[in-house]
Amino acid sequence: MLPLPSAQQLRYLIALSELRHFGRAAAACAVTQSTLSAGIMALERQLDAQLLDRTVGKKVVFTPLGHEIAAKGRHALEALEAVPQLAAAARTPLTGPLRLGVIPTIGPFLVAPLVKTIRTRFPQITLSITEDTTEHLLEKLALGRLDILVLAMPCLCDGTETIPLWRDPFQVIMPEGHPLACLSHVPVERLEDQRMIMMEDGHCLREQTLAVCRQGRGWDSAEDEGDSTFTATSLHTMADMVELGLGIGVVPALATEGGLLQNHKVIMRPLSGGPVWRTVGLAWRPRSPRAADFHTLATAFSALAPHKEHTALTPE
Repeated sequence: MLPLPSAQQLRYLIALSELRHFGRAAAACAVTQSTLSAGIMALERQLDAQLLDRTVGKKVVFTPLGHEIAAKGRHALEALEAVPQLAAAARTPLTGPLRLGVIPTIGPFLVAPLVKTIRTRFPQITLSITEDTTEHLLEKLALGRLDILVLAMPCLCDGTETIPLWRDPFQVIMPEGHPLACLSHVPVERLEDQRMIMMEDGHCLREQTLAVCRQGRGWDSAEDEGDSTFTATSLHTMADMVELGLGIGVVPALATEGGLLQNHKVIMRPLSGGPVWRTVGLAWRPRSPRAADFHTLATAFSALAPHKEHTALTPE
C-alpha cells in the first residue's frame, strides 16, 4: 500500500500554496517556519517527488507537479475534515465549536448582539471569534482555521459560498459647522472637492468608500484620490479626525447605530444617490457539511440589522 500524506503535511503544503511565503504559511498553521519546511520536505521524500523549485532563491515557486498535488490535497483535506463535521451535524445540528471571523468595521458594533443571539438561541454552540481584515480572514477560512465569516460585500471573496444579511447604508460624518451640515441628505456628488478621511489600505471599507466617491467625483481609478485624503486605522480614529476638522468621512449605519459617535462633536447625515451602501453577509467554504447550520444562523443574524427597513435580504 502506498504511504498516504498526513493531514498536517497537506495543511502545510496548502498554506504555502495559498500564501506563497514560508513565514506567513507557518503562522497560519500555528507552527514555526522550520517545522513547516521540514514537513514539506518530508512529504517530498515520502512521495519521491519535487514539489517546490528551490533553484530560484527565496521565492516560493511550485513545480507543475507541486501545483497539482496542492490542488488535490486541498480537496482531500476538505473531504477529510468534513467527515467528523458531517457526523456531528447529523447527530445534533447547531452544536459544538464554531470559529467565526469578523472584520474590524463590523466587529465592534455587532459582536455583542451576535454573541447574545448565539448564547440565547443556540446554547450548544461553543463560539470563538477572530477579528481581522477581509483578506486575512479569507486566508484562514481557506486553510480551515475558521468556519464562517461576517463580511462586508462587495469584496473579493471568490471561492466561498455567501449569503447576504442586510444592506448597511453609508452615512457622512463631518465636523460641527461644516457647510454640508445644513442638508438633510448628502448627495454623492457633493463629496466633490471635500477632503476625505478613509480607512487605511487592507480594509474593504476603503475600497467601498472610493467606489462611492468615484460616483460623485468621476474618478477613474484609486490613483485619482491624490493627496486629498487622510487615513485611519479604525472607525473610532476616523471619528476623532473628523472632530478635529481634518476632513469628512463615510461610515456605515451599523457603526453609528452602535455608538461610534458617542462623545464626539460631529454631525451625521445620510448619503444619497446611487448605490450608497454595503451588504453585511456571511461566507463559508463551499460544500461545507454545516451549510444548513449556517443558513439557520443567517436567518437569526439578519434580525440584528440596525435599520429594520434594510433587512429584506435573508428570508425568515
